[in-house]
Amino acid sequence: MNINTSPDQIIRSTAQVTPGYMSGFGNSFETEALPGALPIGRNSPQRCAYGLYAEQLSGSPFTAPRGSNERSWLYRIRPSVKHSGRFEKVDGGLWRSAPCHENDLPIAQLRWDPAPIPKEDMTFLQGVQTMTTAGDVNTQAGMAAHVYLITKSMVDQHFYNADGELMFVLQQGNLRIVTEFGRIDAEPGEIVVIPRGVKFRVEIPSGPARGYLCENYGGAFTLPERGPIGANCLANARDFLTPVAHYEDKDTPTELYVKWGGSLFRTQLPHSPIDVVAWHGNYAPYKYDLRTFSPVGAIGFDHPDPSIFTVLTSPSETAGTANIDFVIFPERWMVADNTFRPPWYHMNIMSEFMGLIYGVYDAKPQGFVPGGMSLHNCMLPHGPDRDAFEHASNGELKPVKLTGTMAFMFETRYAQRVTAHAANSATLQHDYADCWKGLAKRFDPSKP
Repeated sequence: MNINTSPDQIIRSTAQVTPGYMSGFGNSFETEALPGALPIGRNSPQRCAYGLYAEQLSGSPFTAPRGSNERSWLYRIRPSVKHSGRFEKVDGGLWRSAPCHENDLPIAQLRWDPAPIPKEDMTFLQGVQTMTTAGDVNTQAGMAAHVYLITKSMVDQHFYNADGELMFVLQQGNLRIVTEFGRIDAEPGEIVVIPRGVKFRVEIPSGPARGYLCENYGGAFTLPERGPIGANCLANARDFLTPVAHYEDKDTPTELYVKWGGSLFRTQLPHSPIDVVAWHGNYAPYKYDLRTFSPVGAIGFDHPDPSIFTVLTSPSETAGTANIDFVIFPERWMVADNTFRPPWYHMNIMSEFMGLIYGVYDAKPQGFVPGGMSLHNCMLPHGPDRDAFEHASNGELKPVKLTGTMAFMFETRYAQRVTAHAANSATLQHDYADCWKGLAKRFDPSKP
């Protein structure tokens, strides 16, 4: 067995780049774990160095415009046709795909407590619990929002998702995601994005892990346009990290699972599929530290729309209407004058699935805790609870810094349907709507 990774062989332009990674979003990267493994001047030479096979992985149609064309060339010990055998359909557990109409829960504003970490052994594939689905996985539109609970590393077991791109939002416990492009180590406060079709396994180097998972059926996540904000702030491209090449020459039996068309399939392989010795291209996994996001906001008056906190967006065919927006609410200063500072009451054509990674969310100081989540669906009203309203309406409007907090939102143009698991979960807060019960009638026509 030969497990090889050599990040020190990678030439870096700055010592500040985290060892084992390359910096930038959407770059055309190139990396090799053995010297000379990456062909120069051509993609598919007659004979590749070290007896490797050249293989292209395309994340977009061949004819997509250059600016949105995604592909990488992989130089691997075996081509992927050798990572494919006779598949059998297997039980997908609590993983669901859209369209999913398995419960009749009436429309409502919904909130859940954190899912408890199980005591039994549970790998990533066993630990995915779907909360909502939206759109249609077969038409490549929409998404699903999941929770993952992991108490055991995947060993001689690998997976790829043919249905969509996966975004891990880490909340508790570190993850090591070993992909065919390289290894990614991540901690709470970071996200990891695995493109559609990329093989990987999930390990837990420091104990049980819990977090959120967005399955994006539509266009790949990209950086949003900044518009009048200009060239800087929000998520900066240099803070995204893509792993350097790493390979395993490991001839031991392994299982390969594939999610395809909303179902899970399995085949047996005699070797590890993590066998890419070199690669180049712009279709690759990456991670991002949410704490490097540079927020902008109101410095005069009024509370701006949450779109100014968009980290990544999955565009649709309609300009300005996202298949998914990934939005965060990080540490920031609140300075707006004569303004109700928390998010205002509103109804939205978009559907909002929220989670709290750590700290306190300013619009819901009670009942919304780290690891918890909420769903405010299309055209269902929501906003601050009574305590948040009273505090924001009567507090002194001096500059205040929100610290130690990180919430996020998966926002989509599609209605999100709740799964049977989510509807029947013991963590569902049946009294959630009571948080607005204390909002009193304040109208007095005699007092302008």
